[in-house]
Amino acid sequence: MIEENVRKLFGEIPEKNAYGEKVTLVAAVKTQTPENINRAIAAGITDIGDNHAQEFRDNYPLICGNPKRHFIGRLQTNKVKYLLGRTYLYHSIDRLELAEQLNAKSLAANIVSDVLLEVNIGGESAKGGFEYGELPRAYAAVKAFDGLKIKGLMAMLPESDDEKKLRELALKMRAAYDGLNDGGFSFLSMGMSGDWRLCVDCGSNMIRLGTAIFGARNYNR
Repeated sequence: MIEENVRKLFGEIPEKNAYGEKVTLVAAVKTQTPENINRAIAAGITDIGDNHAQEFRDNYPLICGNPKRHFIGRLQTNKVKYLLGRTYLYHSIDRLELAEQLNAKSLAANIVSDVLLEVNIGGESAKGGFEYGELPRAYAAVKAFDGLKIKGLMAMLPESDDEKKLRELALKMRAAYDGLNDGGFSFLSMGMSGDWRLCVDCGSNMIRLGTAIFGARNYNR
């Protein structure tokens, strides 16, 4: 099933979005066994994204094929140590405290960590991320850190059947991406298994798919 799902997605996901940017597929591997992850990699997946730092740590030596390792979940500051120097891109820099801690630890390790600023585009109380209105201030603050490099933005759209509303929010994210981009941005990470098509249509160039690759998650693992 995993191999078939990967092949199907590669046939459906456009090589480039409407802005002429390459679309990158990140396999969201939360709760997946190393065996399942390796099956996806063998089928052609080049980027994988973890939600939990402990899973990242435990699975790290068991993953084959040298994929790019993303961290896409909410990150606690005391778990940064598990990821430092091993993470290609941190998607979920959602507060200045986390940025400060990751910056300090990156400088101590003599590395620069590539990050995305997470935006709470739907204004949802249950989700993390910078509020849309505070994004310019957050961007300026994080840009000043020598141990971090901002590579773009990340967002999760609300769960809704109102496609017009979702499209407006996705386009709003694209406008923020273009407005803040001073030439250093590479990624607008937006779109999951249920909404990736809409997000790519609206300018996303990185999508995070789990269920579409692995099927329903087993939270009893």
